[in-house]
Amino acid sequence: MKLLKEFKEFAVKGNMMDMAIGIILGASFNSVIDVLVKKILLPPLSLLSNGINLESRKWVLRASQTDALGNPISDEVSISYGLFIETFTDFLIVGFTIFVVVKFINRLNKRAEDPKDTTVSTPKNIELLARTNALLEEQNQLLRSK
Repeated sequence: MKLLKEFKEFAVKGNMMDMAIGIILGASFNSVIDVLVKKILLPPLSLLSNGINLESRKWVLRASQTDALGNPISDEVSISYGLFIETFTDFLIVGFTIFVVVKFINRLNKRAEDPKDTTVSTPKNIELLARTNALLEEQNQLLRSK
């Protein structure tokens, strides 16, 4: 019964909703980044590579063997370094794209939280903190002057 009560408190306090919203937004953000990388950034980069297909690049350690009838005896053993390079390059591009997008969002957040910037409306919690800070400074100055 205590576990059910704790779960109810967890769900009602908003932790579960915050987590669900974060997961949904994360999935949407992933889709946006995926399209940005695959449809906007990679096509110009593929022009630079002249259509080189890295995925098929590999070091063959042992070729596949077949019998006289063409039936496979053993599979090919190879190191697919091209696929690794391609996947790692995709990872770097996606990572850098996410970095740029998050940096842009953080810049917007900083502007929104700056109480001196009048071009962006300051959130209420920041206004309250700024007023509280100003009152505390005023109170400290009064106490120092006594």
